[in-house]
Amino acid sequence: MLPLSIGSMRADDVDTLKVVDIEEVLVIAAPKENRKLRELPNAVTLLSQQDMQAAQINSIKNLTALVPNIYIPDYGSRLTSAIYIRGIGSRINTPAVGLYVDNIPYIDKSAFDFNYSDIERIDVLRGPQATLYGRNAMGGIIKIHTKSPFSYQGTDLRIGAGTRNQYNASVTHYHRISERFAFSAGGFYDYAGGFFRNAALDNKKIDKGQSAGGRLRGIYLPGENWKLDLNISYEYSDQGGYPYGLYDKENGDVAQPAYSDESSYYRNLLNAGLNVEYQARNFTLSAVTGYQFLKDRMFMDQDFTPDHIFTLEQKQKINTISEEIVMKSKEGSRWQWTTGIFGFYQWLNTTAPVMFEEDGMEMLNQMLGSVIPSSIPVQAGPMIMDIRPVVNVTTTRLPINGDFKTPLLNGALFHQSTFRDLFGLDGLSFTAGLRLDYEKMKMDYDSGTAMDYTVAITGQMSMGGRPTGAPINMMPETPLNVKSGYKGSISKDYLQLLPKFALQYDFGKNTGNVYATVSKGYRSGGYNIQMFSDLLQTSLKNDMMNHTKETVMPIVPDQFKDLVDANFPSGGTNPDAKAATLYKPEQTWNYEVGTHLNLFRNRLRADASLFWLETRDQQISRFALSGLGRETVNAGKSRSLGGEISLSGVVTTNFTLNASYGYTYATFKDYVTNEIDEDSENGFKEISYNGKYVPFVPKHTFSLGGQYVFHMNPGHWLDRIQVNANYTGAGRIYWTEQNDVSQSLYGTLNGRLSFQKGNGQIDFWVRNALDKDYAAFYFESMGNSFMQKGRPIQAGIELRCRF
Repeated sequence: MLPLSIGSMRADDVDTLKVVDIEEVLVIAAPKENRKLRELPNAVTLLSQQDMQAAQINSIKNLTALVPNIYIPDYGSRLTSAIYIRGIGSRINTPAVGLYVDNIPYIDKSAFDFNYSDIERIDVLRGPQATLYGRNAMGGIIKIHTKSPFSYQGTDLRIGAGTRNQYNASVTHYHRISERFAFSAGGFYDYAGGFFRNAALDNKKIDKGQSAGGRLRGIYLPGENWKLDLNISYEYSDQGGYPYGLYDKENGDVAQPAYSDESSYYRNLLNAGLNVEYQARNFTLSAVTGYQFLKDRMFMDQDFTPDHIFTLEQKQKINTISEEIVMKSKEGSRWQWTTGIFGFYQWLNTTAPVMFEEDGMEMLNQMLGSVIPSSIPVQAGPMIMDIRPVVNVTTTRLPINGDFKTPLLNGALFHQSTFRDLFGLDGLSFTAGLRLDYEKMKMDYDSGTAMDYTVAITGQMSMGGRPTGAPINMMPETPLNVKSGYKGSISKDYLQLLPKFALQYDFGKNTGNVYATVSKGYRSGGYNIQMFSDLLQTSLKNDMMNHTKETVMPIVPDQFKDLVDANFPSGGTNPDAKAATLYKPEQTWNYEVGTHLNLFRNRLRADASLFWLETRDQQISRFALSGLGRETVNAGKSRSLGGEISLSGVVTTNFTLNASYGYTYATFKDYVTNEIDEDSENGFKEISYNGKYVPFVPKHTFSLGGQYVFHMNPGHWLDRIQVNANYTGAGRIYWTEQNDVSQSLYGTLNGRLSFQKGNGQIDFWVRNALDKDYAAFYFESMGNSFMQKGRPIQAGIELRCRF
């Protein structure tokens, strides 16, 4: 937490010799917690609006390293929000970290990356929060709160511009009509000119994009004990992405991105939430209803090379309804409790066609043509009949269609109690909680393709290695068509018990606490829908061989039928869709000790913790062995050990500092899998990753920041000048399970110079001021290695005013 001014308050309006407690300044609706977050047995980081301005946080991906042991690589597009906390994370499919906006859960991580123009505060809770928050909160949760129209009044205007053709504007009006009703309404527009160019498309910018949207919020107090809070937001974004260049493992060089098909991503995102709260004498009752609609389209040149191999187009349409009813005790009692019920239903329809283009068809022709031997020698008495089939794929572009419906139902009951002043000892408390979580997931799938090809068969009799007679035309070149597909339904349900136990001692007089916590978390299982294109390649080969043999047999002359039937190969068994696409839930136990301290009369605030996580059935995202699609697999067991510390303090009246550090040692304990090996009998070999570091988890994260304020004399043309600087870093980060490619420890420097007068200010900012060269993302596909570089230096100006 940065010790900055809060909300509409100015720094000289508060005691600047203290670190400001934003939980006291801001009144945030929290339907589950009974006390302030720093008074609970949790590792937590709190960021105010001023903290976000100082650190230039304008999306979830800017939280990397500002919060210890959190890493969110900024790559791809807004579809991709891979969040890692303490070695727990997810690149695709189900998230491992939960996200709440004004108490509304965002179920799908395709919606995690959105505009932060009207955000008031961010809370990051690390470690499993599953007892109160359920599924996919095993790494922690991020709680985002928008500005309340009861707390803010007037109109906020922001206009900015930056190098590389970046522009942004937002305006929000906050109005309190009466003591019972207030509302806010606003909109924003962002344009990004992009950083990276595509060498294969006339050096056109890859990652440029724009977004626009707005938010409407209304709060009504119908009675002394009632509150209704309605929040509706909409955002449209249209962007490029995927600036991946070929990476040379030998010398570490990254080539300029160069791929033949322009890639893009657009998204429509609508969120609505209604918070209803009733304050009784001894308890608080709240009901939170949420609705989310997401419609998007991703188009990607899947091979990322200048060749026309294959592309992927993925469209999602998501409707989600959630409801949570929570009853909790009032703060201050010796027995504090929270109990509730939660449920949601999600309709998710996905179409994900893969298109093999001209160069891809050449590869497919070679692969499919090789499944039928070019020569089949058959002993016929003293002679040998050499059967010679010739197979040629004539389809020039091959679409592999995929339509998937994956509805999801979740329901839960939970309770947590805290007993304070245990055994009559002031300050000692014990917390116990349990959640019963039920989830049912289903997949209706319909994926298939059809291909044209020709087959011709000749025969040649020989004896002693010498041909005898002319070649026999067993089958003239015959056009054929093979169809292959998967259509069916799969369902699976899971039941989880998610306990939490904590022992805590409060020192009293707002000086802090120490705690020890044991908690369990889990991440949902699911289906790898992108694997169907991979399954269809195998089934297409099998079906092609069977179809060819069925077609050949009636045409082969009678005297050769038995020979051909006995020796012409048939296809194997097609892969089972359920076995190939289903992955299991991931579960973890977290053991943690920590402390929250307020020292030297609140001039120094310290938070520290040590943790040990044991994870079972860890979900790992990787490209399929064929290289033609991503998949999530369960990797056995892993262990994550580490610690973290955050400090924020006042040096002088005008000078404040903050620092944080996180260490994570995350390794596989039981992960044995297969990889392609053409020299082995079955084409694969077993490989063990035991002892290897878990990919995408930096060993170290750190942040060091400071603020200095120059106060002007009364009547001066300025009220104050504020300087902020922040240096953050992460590493070493391993990108693969083999640990053969990594990003070493690196840091980036951001800065901001602000001139403030009354309700207006002008900011000059810079990001990655030292122009640090680093990798943001790495992956391997079809035998190639690809890397996305981090964004280079960027500077800009922003005007903010309130009237």
